[in-house]
Amino acid sequence: MSTLTIDHVSRWFGNVVAVNDVTMSIGPGVTGLLGPNGAGKSTLINMMGGFLDPSTGSVTLDGEPVWRNESVYRSIGVVPEREAMYDFLTGREFVVANAELQGLGAAEARKALATVEMEHAQDRKIATYSKGMRQRVKMASALVHEPSVLLLDEPFNGMDPRQRMQLMELLRRMGAEGRTVLFSSHILEEVEQLASHIEVIVAGRHAASGDFRRIRRLMTDRPHRYLIRSSDDRALAAALIADPSTAGIEVDVVEGGLRIQAVDFGRFTELLPQVARARGIRLLTVSPSDESLESVFSYLVAA
Repeated sequence: MSTLTIDHVSRWFGNVVAVNDVTMSIGPGVTGLLGPNGAGKSTLINMMGGFLDPSTGSVTLDGEPVWRNESVYRSIGVVPEREAMYDFLTGREFVVANAELQGLGAAEARKALATVEMEHAQDRKIATYSKGMRQRVKMASALVHEPSVLLLDEPFNGMDPRQRMQLMELLRRMGAEGRTVLFSSHILEEVEQLASHIEVIVAGRHAASGDFRRIRRLMTDRPHRYLIRSSDDRALAAALIADPSTAGIEVDVVEGGLRIQAVDFGRFTELLPQVARARGIRLLTVSPSDESLESVFSYLVAA
């Protein structure tokens, strides 16, 4: 099991600061790296993969520096976002070449191509591949030496639904095996399904870390929205609206229940059971309605 440690890392290009004093640790399992376009995700992945040196700070793998340390490359596989490839090669030739760089051969290349289900097109020129096929052959080249750390920059780009499902299942399996998998994506639904942990980068800075539901609950300065169903919705609404912890209550006439916006999260969570108990109201459903990854991400980006 391997852990990547990013310690007070910054990276600038001339006067442009791409990554600004980021500290985080990426361990075994599947981690999603989120951020708007231009937030610094690709720069951060390039530094983790040893392709770019930090301007300040350090990136280490199990205590060993990544930059200019050939030995750690045997433990890291990288799937870059950029399309640049050797189009004159076949898929098999491309993966074999990457295998040979690791001191391996054709057998390992065949296994990697099978893992990403590319055997049927392995003898075609890469120039003839679709974007999704290019993504999968890049994945095969990153997996050929069975790395303990896999870094993927927007790996789902250009894949059809079946290819996405196959790759998601592969990444889940690798995470369950104890490998360290980090992937960046702008497709929030897929991150929500796949990543057990997220790291959020906004304008080059580290904005949040952890399970997105836990991050939402820690954001006590933001209004929280709930769907509540009870044995007497109108009586409950009348009691809650009088308290300053709530900013608005709507009766949902279609689905039933109350939609409540709480501006004081701590006070509201104490108030709700007290009010229900005092008035003999049974709470049937208390469900946060803004704990999706999309909501959390929107809050963080707007912060």
